[in-house]
Amino acid sequence: MFITAIRDRALVALSIFTMCALAWAYLIYLAAGMPSMASGTVAMRMAIPSDHNWALPDFAAMLLMWSVMMIAMMLPSATPMILLYEKINRKRESQGRPRDAVALFVGGYLLVWVGFSVLATILNWGLHTGGSLTSMMGRGTPFIAGVAMLGAGIYQWTSLKYACLTHCRSPIGFLMAHWREGRWGTVCMGLHHGLYCLGCCWLLMALLFVLGVMNLLWIAALTVFVLAEKVVPRGHLLSRIAGVFMITWGGWLIIFAE
Repeated sequence: MFITAIRDRALVALSIFTMCALAWAYLIYLAAGMPSMASGTVAMRMAIPSDHNWALPDFAAMLLMWSVMMIAMMLPSATPMILLYEKINRKRESQGRPRDAVALFVGGYLLVWVGFSVLATILNWGLHTGGSLTSMMGRGTPFIAGVAMLGAGIYQWTSLKYACLTHCRSPIGFLMAHWREGRWGTVCMGLHHGLYCLGCCWLLMALLFVLGVMNLLWIAALTVFVLAEKVVPRGHLLSRIAGVFMITWGGWLIIFAE
C-alpha cells in the first residue's frame, strides 16, 4: 500500500511536470520561430506591427497561446494543492470511500484559466487594434504598461488579494472547508480553487502586456513570483513588497516614459 501510494503520487507529479514542460516547449517554439515566420501567415501577423482586423484564425491562435501560457505559469503554483488532494483521495479510498480522478480536479482548475484566456485574448485584440500594442504579441505603450503595473501594485495591498492568497497558501484548509463528493464535486473543487487563484493573480497576468506578451524572461519571472507568493514563508509580506515595487515602476512609466 505504501509503495502504491508513492507510485501514484509520483505519477501525478510526473503528469504535472509533463504538462508544464510541453506548455513551455510550445511557448519557446513560438518565440523562437517569430523572427523567421513566413509573411502572410497567422503567426507572422502575431509577431509584427499591424492595424489589420483580426480574423477567426488570429483569435484562435492567440487564444491557444494564452491558454498554453496560463498552464505554463499557473499549474506549478497549484501543484501542492493537487498533490495534497491526491494524498487525501487515496487515504479515503483505503477507508472504503469512493475515489475520484485527480484529473477532474486539475481540469476544473484549468477551466478557470481557459476562461481567463478568453478575456485576455479579447483584451489583447482591443489593445492591438487600438494601437496600444507593438504587435499582437508585443508590449504595450508606456502609458498602458504603467497603468497595468500601477494597478497590479495597488491590488497587492487589497483585502481581496490577501484573502485569495491565504486560501492558495493553505491547501489543507481549502480542502477541509470545500471538500465535495463525486465527480462533479471534484470538478467544482478544482473550479473553486481556480477562482481563488484567479482572484490572487489576475492582475499579475495583465503585466504580460508591460514588457511583451511573449517575452519569455518576463513570463518566467512572473511564474516564479506567483509560485513564491504561495509557498515561501511570509508570502504575504513578499506580495506587498512586490506591490511597492510595482507601484513605483508603474508611476515612473506613466510620468516619465511616455
